[in-house]
Amino acid sequence: MKTENMSRTVLAAGVGAVLAATALLYAPDLAPGLFDDGPSPAPGAAARAAMAANAGAQASLPDLAALIGDREKWLAEHPTDDASWAVLGAAYTERGARLGDATYYPRAERALRRSLEVRPAARGNLDAQLGLAALANARGDWRTARTWGEAVRKEEPKRWAAYPLLIDAYNGLGEYKSAQKALSTLEELHTGGAVRARAAQMYRNRGWREDASAAASDAVAQAATGAEKAAALARLGDLAWERGEPEEALAQYGAALGLVRDHGPSLAGRARALAALGRTDEAVDGYRAALARLPLPEYVLEAGELYESLGLDGDAQNEYELLRTRTWVNAEAVLGLFEADHGDAVAAVRRLKEEWARGHRSVQVADALGWALYRAGQPKEALQYAKKATDEGLRSALFTYHRGEIERAVGDLGPARRHLAEALRINPYFSPLLAPEARSAVAALGDPPDELPQELRPEPTEPPEPIKPPPPPNPTASAPPLQEPPTSPEPS
Repeated sequence: MKTENMSRTVLAAGVGAVLAATALLYAPDLAPGLFDDGPSPAPGAAARAAMAANAGAQASLPDLAALIGDREKWLAEHPTDDASWAVLGAAYTERGARLGDATYYPRAERALRRSLEVRPAARGNLDAQLGLAALANARGDWRTARTWGEAVRKEEPKRWAAYPLLIDAYNGLGEYKSAQKALSTLEELHTGGAVRARAAQMYRNRGWREDASAAASDAVAQAATGAEKAAALARLGDLAWERGEPEEALAQYGAALGLVRDHGPSLAGRARALAALGRTDEAVDGYRAALARLPLPEYVLEAGELYESLGLDGDAQNEYELLRTRTWVNAEAVLGLFEADHGDAVAAVRRLKEEWARGHRSVQVADALGWALYRAGQPKEALQYAKKATDEGLRSALFTYHRGEIERAVGDLGPARRHLAEALRINPYFSPLLAPEARSAVAALGDPPDELPQELRPEPTEPPEPIKPPPPPNPTASAPPLQEPPTSPEPS
């Protein structure tokens, strides 16, 4: 593939940020003179990636690969170009995230550290600091991401690129008010589809479903590239799926795949929706395609549980073994749920308590820890975490089901009945294994009793004194004499 020399671009000031779906890309502002070879030629792949990033959009994977190749070639001859090292490191991070390939992350760190060696943070190398924040988020190291992001914000409060990184870090730490403030600042500093996508995610986390769908639709309309539009359509599909609308979800994922044929999140979402619609053969094929393209642990677990629900035990065990043996990053909540349901629940508790102690207190970790404690036979301790997961605002059928089962285990039958039924109202297809369990649990609990539970009964009060009727008349009592009616005088 032919690459283009972008040295003038990289020597320009500033690295712009893009956060779309699971990826983060940094690329330099375009400088005059990039296209010196002729009168306004069409930009090449590497330049398109840079232009997309500066517009706040997601570059296509081929363009991203071209940008990486271009910077590698340039740095072989210009090893003291700190801005190019920052671009290269951030591009490695993005490619690793979008391919589900963590082997890119050590390469990203080396490039970003090299940028700081050439130009230290104390001398204003904000680009490399942003890149390290993005890398920490990709690895699930939320505290480190917050540290780098806040350092950039302190140095340059109007650098919009810092705020999407801070939103991710704050969400991972469970600091949701800080994430909301960061979004408000981002909306003041920048516009475009990526910002509306961030807003959609925030509204979804708060449980504001209509607002989330509206913002996601805005993100589709404002997308600057095909890759960004596909990511926005996949977000609309996710929102429809979470509402229990698999037909709508299937349509949105299909539209995304029409733009980016091998879009990993849409392939997995499409398989999920097909399973809900009973098109299980297509769903199995869909998961195989999704895992070949983007083998994220959550997709591996979904596929394994679908296979198990269909009696494909060998295929299910293959996926479960992959979860046990492969090295994953940013996957503690998923792996904890897997161990709780299909492995060693006590080990899951230990793993998730370590995550909680690290300050990673998102609703996802709270839910997983509560479920692992329940599976390990500790429902009373589990309940406090289940409440943390469901009280924040996110309307998750899985979280609500977990809480209902934990409440049933501790004998809170009224709340258990309510939450189990609510899980099925939110999304009756939320899990091929657990949704049938939810229906069975609701049936076992039966209808609520006619009598109010003891804790809802009013306090007994003293009955009021009865009103005494008037005494009956006494027949022996003297009555006033009757008077004769007056008579008319006789005529004279």
